[in-house]
This record gives sequence, structure tokens and C-alpha cells, in this order.
Amino acid sequence: MNDTPLLIAILRGIEPREVDAIADALMESGFRVIEVPLNSPDPFTSITRLRARCGPNCVVGAGTVLDVGAVDGVFAAGADFIVTPNTHPGVIAHALALGMGVVPGFATATEALQAAAAGATLIKLFPAATYGPDHVRALRSILPRNVQIVAVGGIGAGNVAQWSGSGIVGIGVGGELYRSGRSAADVRTRAAEFIAAACVALPAADEGLFADLRRRIPDSRPPR
Repeated sequence: MNDTPLLIAILRGIEPREVDAIADALMESGFRVIEVPLNSPDPFTSITRLRARCGPNCVVGAGTVLDVGAVDGVFAAGADFIVTPNTHPGVIAHALALGMGVVPGFATATEALQAAAAGATLIKLFPAATYGPDHVRALRSILPRNVQIVAVGGIGAGNVAQWSGSGIVGIGVGGELYRSGRSAADVRTRAAEFIAAACVALPAADEGLFADLRRRIPDSRPPR
């Protein structure tokens, strides 16, 4: 589905044994970006398994990446990009040096500009529901034009329409889509509902956004 917005499925709490069925459900519904947060059980195994399952059809990321060591770990596991809940210039720079995509979290204008100065061009408003669409509209006036925003936290099929025209280019969805133990059939239904609502509310993503998330060093070992 190349006419969809940039939508990131966040699989917080997933176990490796669930990965294949959940990944299939998401890809069949139209998701092209999937993230496994590092505070999930055995996340590096799940990321490796997800990378193998998805092949070239999906971009695979690691979330809740808090330090440089974690960047090296998810790089070795096969992740294309990292997502952080905060703005850490050292983590951003290290991931970029490895050729990975980077989506650092921010809340304030200061944090957004720090992330941009460190080299990030796609940043994550978190928690989005706390700040709301008007926060994004105000920030757009001071951000560099090449810096784009995805909204994450508290957004689902029932309220995604509120973000129409806010200036975001995508959304990350977690608990509304997947929770530990939820069946693949349930995830497939929820994914289809969310994508249908998001396609009405948000414009289709430029293919460059997906390209920016794919890592540019395919080797599974960090360079020395």
C-alpha cells in the first residue's frame, strides 16, 4: 500500500514466538514499518526474527533505545532504525554513523532543535496525546523545513482524525494495535481499522521517508 501515511506499528511486550504471526498480520493489513521496543521480553531475538520474516517488504526498528550500547545491540540484531523516547545527541550521532535511520523523541522546541542539530530529520512527539495537534502546528513555524514530525502516544483509529492538518507526516501506534497476548487475528482487524482511518486523516507518505528509515550499512556487525 504505497498510498498510506507513514505508520509505525509498535510491538511493546512482544515475545519472539509471537513475531511471525503478528508481523504477517500487520504486513497483510498494509503496515510497512514495525518497531520492537527494547523493554520487551528478549527484544534482540524478536528484532532478528522480525527482520528475517519481513524481508524487503517492511522496515524494522528498535524502540526505547537509550544509550550507545543499545544502538550497537540493535544494529547487530538487524534493525534498520532506532526510536528513542528522549533527545540524546550522542545516541543520534552514533546511530547515524552506523547508517541507521533515527527517530528521536521530543516534547519541547528546545528538544526538537537539539535533535535536528544532531542530524535527525524525522522526530517523534511523545507523548502526543498530552501535547496535541496545536503543539505541532506551533512548532512547525520554528523547525527547519527538512525536519518532519511523527506523533506517538495515545493515538488510535478513534482519534486520528484530530491530527488532520496538524503538520505531522506519520503516526506510531502501540497499545491501540498490539498488547502482549493479543491474537494475530485481533491485530489484523485493528490494523486494518487504523490504516483506514489514518488514510482519511493524513496525506500519503513520500517514499523518501521510508528510505530514510532503511539503514545504509547492511552488514550485521557494527564497524570498528
